[in-house]
Amino acid sequence: MLASFPALLLASTALGSPAVVTDPPVAADAPVVATQADAPAAQENSGDILVTARRRAETQQTVPIALSVLTGKSLAESGAFNVNRLQQQVPSLQFYSSNPRNSAINIRGLGAPFGLTNDGIEQGVGFYIDGVYIGRVGAATFDFIDVDRIEVLRGPQGTLYGKNTTSGALNITTRAPSFTPEVRAEVSVGNYNFGQLKTSVSGPITDTLAIRLSTSATTRDGTIYDVASKTDLHRQRNLGFRGQALYKPTDTLSLTLSGDFNVQNPLCCAQYYARVGTTQRAANRQYGALAAAFGYAPPSTNPFDRVTDLDASINSRQEVGGASLVANWDLGPATLTSVSAWRYWDWQPANDRDFIGLPITTISQNPSQQKQLSQEFRLASNGKSRLDYTVGAFLFHQTIRTQGSQVQGSAASRFLLSGSDASNPNVLNGLTSTNTIAFDNTSFAVFGKLNWALTDKLHLQPGLRVNYDKKSGTYDAVVSIANSQYSFVATGANVAALLAATPAGAARTTFQNQINTLAPQHYSPRFSAWNVSGDLTLSYDFAADVHGYASYARSFKSGGINLSGLPLNATSTGVDLTTQTVKPEKVNAYEIGLKTQFLNRRLTLNLAGFWTDITDYQATVNNNAINVIRGYLANAGKVRSRGFEFDSSFRPSRRFSVYGNGAYTDAKYVDFKNAPCPPELSGGSAASATSPATAAGVAGGVSPAACDISGQRLPGISKWSFSYGGEYNVPVGRSGGQVYVGYDGSYRSRFSSNPSPSASTWIGGYALSSFRLGYRKTDFNVYAWVRNAFDRNYFELLSTQSGSTGLIVGQPGDPRTFGGTISKTF
Repeated sequence: MLASFPALLLASTALGSPAVVTDPPVAADAPVVATQADAPAAQENSGDILVTARRRAETQQTVPIALSVLTGKSLAESGAFNVNRLQQQVPSLQFYSSNPRNSAINIRGLGAPFGLTNDGIEQGVGFYIDGVYIGRVGAATFDFIDVDRIEVLRGPQGTLYGKNTTSGALNITTRAPSFTPEVRAEVSVGNYNFGQLKTSVSGPITDTLAIRLSTSATTRDGTIYDVASKTDLHRQRNLGFRGQALYKPTDTLSLTLSGDFNVQNPLCCAQYYARVGTTQRAANRQYGALAAAFGYAPPSTNPFDRVTDLDASINSRQEVGGASLVANWDLGPATLTSVSAWRYWDWQPANDRDFIGLPITTISQNPSQQKQLSQEFRLASNGKSRLDYTVGAFLFHQTIRTQGSQVQGSAASRFLLSGSDASNPNVLNGLTSTNTIAFDNTSFAVFGKLNWALTDKLHLQPGLRVNYDKKSGTYDAVVSIANSQYSFVATGANVAALLAATPAGAARTTFQNQINTLAPQHYSPRFSAWNVSGDLTLSYDFAADVHGYASYARSFKSGGINLSGLPLNATSTGVDLTTQTVKPEKVNAYEIGLKTQFLNRRLTLNLAGFWTDITDYQATVNNNAINVIRGYLANAGKVRSRGFEFDSSFRPSRRFSVYGNGAYTDAKYVDFKNAPCPPELSGGSAASATSPATAAGVAGGVSPAACDISGQRLPGISKWSFSYGGEYNVPVGRSGGQVYVGYDGSYRSRFSSNPSPSASTWIGGYALSSFRLGYRKTDFNVYAWVRNAFDRNYFELLSTQSGSTGLIVGQPGDPRTFGGTISKTF
């Protein structure tokens, strides 16, 4: 029934966006759509929302870019206080996070490869806060602090934004300091002992200096219970502070100094028993038989009982902070903007990498520290003329230092190995791999975009970017073991010598299995390249409220270096150094769109169709070795994403409004012949490198060296996704107050949760519904809410257990939550 609800709504109403335009007399009543009362202070008389998607103030409806705009008010009322929840309102946005370090923001299915994070590559979706590029996507898991609006731009943005973005950008703008005294406070409470407090204070210090101080604190008990430690997991513990000082010595010059500090420790991210599939391992080497041999059973085989039994520590503490200085100088014909920033990210994790209560992989963690410096200059023409322009330069420097460790336990040999070694727990018991990773990244770019009015209605908008990237790093892994039977230390420099000194026979075979499982390595990859890219947009104003556009972009995502380990070479005594780097992705993106408003702007309908081809797509592959627990980056031949989107809303009266968004995304591998095989084809004896790469013809117990998944769907992408909702209000008394009831819903069709589609890792489609009931007037709002109202069981992610045992583990979405919120502005 829930799955059919989107279709019923689409058939009965005009669909709407969370950020749509309403006419001034009724805009302040709208709770979810972007409204006059909730929009940026600078607006035209039309009531259109002003956005800075193209680095200048423009009305949303006239910008020839597919974008969604969500205001702070709509985010608060829908409960979208971080990027993960934001995707429920923007159908073309995907956010995946097995933990903060292993997070990815994708738009239209593109942006980052699905799988474990590799320090040596970049995101394809830019994440910006007040114009500052955020270099680590883990920061996207924090709560939003005092947000004015969020713009979600779709498609390449490299000719307008400092850091190149091939798939889109999230442009977050916080509330600016005000010269009018202002106090905002919001308190929320709910089940699972949920509590959230947000405050903001702003006002003048002098006639030329104003400040704003903002805080956000969230706490909630966990939604998953660990019966072993008697601890609730997936809790919320977020704390954030932000301070801003605005100095305006003249009407033409302003400087904004900002600083923020954020810390969280949610005790996430547990994945646990979801289902069991089959692999190519012998029956006695698959999960059911292995668990029985140890007398093990999970605390529940129903994943939505939300219990687990971890036998290792779990932690996900991260800290993010920084400072920035933004200067705007109006020179008359143009405005010069400078954005200077320093930021850091500190990640302190712990994981139970085998996901169950047996000592297989007892430690798996990669603590990481990132620092970045960035400087951007932009010069943008003022006013409107026949030829408007924006030009800029951007410099970015980033360092990342990671210290990883992985330790195998007494059950590791049986779960991860085969043959005689599997029956000897000492083969892997105590095997420890420690790695030290260093990454340095410097990029420089000059970019610009013109807006040439060929006529009053026809505009030509070319853009150009020249970019230089330089990346360097080191990866140093040491493997050691110490138990009652074996003791050694192997490094990337001495593996060959140690192997040569080991006596022939069983001992050498055992030793070789050990170093194959977690290979010691040392290498220092390098990458540097210049790149020229650009775009061209043609837009036409058919009428005052009907705007069409067509665009083409030739873009790229910078090449990268592998910093998670490399595949072994033929003798298993070294690494394949030819795989140290990955080539840049080459992107050809086409888009056509139409933005319309009717009925005195009470009805808005925006449409966009897109087609994106990517060659040398950066993807996660394996090294074609059965016992190696490692993946690395390589270039797939070609990927394509195509589809269409719509955003619309309808407000037939002051009392009632509805909205809806939709996206159809057909994203697939066009050419990917050396892909990792799905779990059902893994775990057997290795087939030759020239064996058929598809499932066809693969005999039982034999695993192909690689699989050809050309023509199959990219992971994490639903073909259909929707968001929809509405509100009805009734006036109360003569004070201007209203009683209102609102609804927000979203739907995603099924999607694959594995780099190579597998019968075991499809996540079924699901619909989520949220309701709110409250009372509000100009500066006061109190309402009750329930989210995931029908307690829909669904997974955010599914993963496979190392060792090709057939066990599929999952990370569930939040259950039903309910509570209340009070907000007041003084």
